[in-house]
Amino acid sequence: MAPPRILLCGDVLGRLNQLVKRILSVNKSAGPFDAVLCVGQFFPDSPERLLEFMDYIEGRSQIPLPTYFIGDYGIGAAKVLSAASKDSANLGFKMDGLRICDNLYWLKGSGKFTLHGLSVVYISGRRSLDGQQFGKYSQDDVDALRALADESGIVDLFLTNEWPSGVTKGAVTSNIPPGISDSSGCDSAISELVGEIKPRYHIAGTKGIFYDREPYSNLDAVHVTRFLGLAPVGNKDKQKFIHAISPIPASTMSSAEISMKPPNTTLFPYKIIEETAPTNQATKRPSDSISDTQYWRYDVSQKRQKHGAGDGDKLCFKFVSSGSCPRGNKCNFLHDTEAREQYMRGVCFDFINKGKCERGPDCNFKHSLQDEDEGFASRRSGSENAKSSRSKRCWFCLSSPDVESHLIISIGESYYCALAKGPLVEDQVLVIPVEHSANTLSLPPECEIELDRFQKSLKMYFRTQGKEVVFFEWIFKRGTHANIQAVPIPLSRASAVKNIFILAAEKLGFQFVTTKSNNDSEGRKSLRAQFDDKISFFYVELPDGTILSHAIEDNEKFPVQFGREVLAGLLNMADRADWRNCKQSKEDEMKMAEVFKNQFKKFDPYQ
Repeated sequence: MAPPRILLCGDVLGRLNQLVKRILSVNKSAGPFDAVLCVGQFFPDSPERLLEFMDYIEGRSQIPLPTYFIGDYGIGAAKVLSAASKDSANLGFKMDGLRICDNLYWLKGSGKFTLHGLSVVYISGRRSLDGQQFGKYSQDDVDALRALADESGIVDLFLTNEWPSGVTKGAVTSNIPPGISDSSGCDSAISELVGEIKPRYHIAGTKGIFYDREPYSNLDAVHVTRFLGLAPVGNKDKQKFIHAISPIPASTMSSAEISMKPPNTTLFPYKIIEETAPTNQATKRPSDSISDTQYWRYDVSQKRQKHGAGDGDKLCFKFVSSGSCPRGNKCNFLHDTEAREQYMRGVCFDFINKGKCERGPDCNFKHSLQDEDEGFASRRSGSENAKSSRSKRCWFCLSSPDVESHLIISIGESYYCALAKGPLVEDQVLVIPVEHSANTLSLPPECEIELDRFQKSLKMYFRTQGKEVVFFEWIFKRGTHANIQAVPIPLSRASAVKNIFILAAEKLGFQFVTTKSNNDSEGRKSLRAQFDDKISFFYVELPDGTILSHAIEDNEKFPVQFGREVLAGLLNMADRADWRNCKQSKEDEMKMAEVFKNQFKKFDPYQ
């Protein structure tokens, strides 16, 4: 079987007439091609091109080949993408693209799919475009791709909008186009991701120039990566904006074919590591070279001088965050227990590694290294004091200065209820343990009695409004403070909840464990029996008493907002799937909470 034939394209900028003309020409002379993959800004950069662009979106003109894009920003993007998100055909999880019109698909967020046998990974949008609903990627998108890096198999194509910072390091100088050193259009986070994902091809746009870099070797992998930067469609310098490739899928290649290295192969550009030298003897790096460190196991020598770490120490992200690393002794990076302890004391991982955190005040973790008297005095008491330290800055701990107390609607002995911040629907409620616990399934059995009271009270309250309630909990094995989300839905949609959750699971490649019991307490007992606190876990309690649950493996891609996104689809509220798009002013939140408390008063078990 012949390998797939793919056309790669740079920033389209709404110039679909010119792109289609070029596709037809290339397809006639060198085709047929199977698909077009576009990187960089896809939507128009000026209002004058919007009419031409909308001719294709609205069906007056046709796109000749299946075309996929990740540059979800530009003029008209919000309107077109909002409509696509609400389309019933696009509900659920479609990592292979949301249909915009015939032959045009939006690769939203981040994900992985198979295209004609090729493994394709992508991240849409750009970094730090505050205030925009579309055109930006989130930390969840980045974390999802990090999880993909641990999966077996080789990624064939990695699509990003911006270039990876440092891509020209070690490249042949004479082949580097003029002006490429300008930092605009580059992203250090992309460098980190590509270093971990290790794709065979990395394609990017945004920079405004064409650059076909020499292949480079990967760390801990036998195959090489080829980087290709593409120019915009119709650029005035007539640089190449469309490029044809026909790669054999890695899944069908032999070990010998995969490991072949062309004569012009260079070293890994983003961080050169001497694998033969012990980690603690790595070459000393001057202070002004930190910006060149792009792998996300960062050089932390200058952030941790207080603790006497030697210059050049490089932290293993897996070990610091989880306490273990699947690479074991083969890992090239430092398995530092001290960094792990700082992390367990509630210190932000980015701060430990970079000395700064881009989330700033939105981050829930500490931005200073913690001494023993601030965290723990010994290893034995470490976890207890770290837990106490974290609770001081926890959103949900009643003793924390960060708790949103104006949203609280009822307080019991073991649980309290609060309205959700950035709710999917107006009366969405969180049922939260008073104790700083990572999940509700590990709490003492007596806590279940109070939880049952709150759940029954919420069900009775919402039934007076013609609604049923869906309860779900996402348990992250390294989570901090648990909460059960209670989302009211119209009675007319209650019968569809089970099917839409099962469909969403199928799209992600797993099947729920289904538990049906005559009462809520029996269902919870079954959940507690299934639950293993060493892994992540998701469950949803449906209006008919059915419980769907899923134990999440370490290397499994599972969306943090899964429950909310599924219900957003059920309620035709895809634009509200992300809570950050639904934030309200504190004044509005206070009014909403006061109204809810007054209406809920006669159902509240603690009134």
